[in-house]
Amino acid sequence: RCAGEGRRRRPPRWTRSRRALGALGALGARFGGAWGGMDRLKKAKIPPGAPGIAGRLGALVALGGAGIYALNNCLFNVEGGHRGVVFNRFVGIKEEVYTEGTHFIFPWIERPIIYDVRLRPQQISSATGTRDLQTVNITLRVLARPKPAKLPEVYRTLGLNYEQRVLPSIITETLKSVIAQYNASQLLTMREAVSAEVMRKLKLRALYFNIEMDDISIKDLTFGKEYTLAVESKQVAQQEAERAKFYVERAEQEKKAAIIRAQGEAQSARLIGQAIANNPSFIMLRRIEAAREIGDIISRSSNRVFLSAESLLLNLGELKIEKSK
Repeated sequence: RCAGEGRRRRPPRWTRSRRALGALGALGARFGGAWGGMDRLKKAKIPPGAPGIAGRLGALVALGGAGIYALNNCLFNVEGGHRGVVFNRFVGIKEEVYTEGTHFIFPWIERPIIYDVRLRPQQISSATGTRDLQTVNITLRVLARPKPAKLPEVYRTLGLNYEQRVLPSIITETLKSVIAQYNASQLLTMREAVSAEVMRKLKLRALYFNIEMDDISIKDLTFGKEYTLAVESKQVAQQEAERAKFYVERAEQEKKAAIIRAQGEAQSARLIGQAIANNPSFIMLRRIEAAREIGDIISRSSNRVFLSAESLLLNLGELKIEKSK
């Protein structure tokens, strides 16, 4: 047997083509119904009035969309605490200021610009010099807002970020001009007067830019390191001087007390001498009093003590009292 007889022979080419055509015919028969439906749909006739209805419906939808777009862009709201101005492409910024509520504008031609007219805090720090050439770091806190009636002018000259354009420069300049009139020590003792002077000058300067300031306060005030050390040394020296003054005053008081005590003792000795000279029995009376005190102390003692009567000055019988002359 040949080696190729065990293998399966391939059918002829024309046989394979015929089988493929048969498979395609079966597939077409299966999906023929769907293809036929599509052909029937293409051949279907449209009623005469249908195009007009569809056109009118499309026009209505387009008109509704245009109306919603126009309504959304023709109205704008101004919230509480805000004011608005309108920019017109033909005339520029209008002079009218729009208050709180809903307002009408022409879309694309006009554009609203909203300002916050509530008081907003601004904190600015600056380093300046005093009259005695000391460096002071001062922090100022202000409450500022734009003038509502002047918002068109504010937008023309300063724009929306008017605080960053104006406040730092005018606050720094005003602080330098006011602080230079006072000494470093006066800034601490006259702080209210300095704050009032800064407020007066700063309000006048801010009105030129159509900005209102309702409150100004000095939040922080610090001096240079050298000045702080000098103040501490001065305070220490003053305390030492006060301590030395106290010592001197105490010595003087002690001296006066010693003099008064000596005068009292001298007066007492003089009086005792006069009493003895006038009446010799005065000494005897004192001896009796001394003996009484000694006896009282020994009687309260827990130890037993044996003393002679002479030690206790109790030999009163032997005393000779002379009558005073």
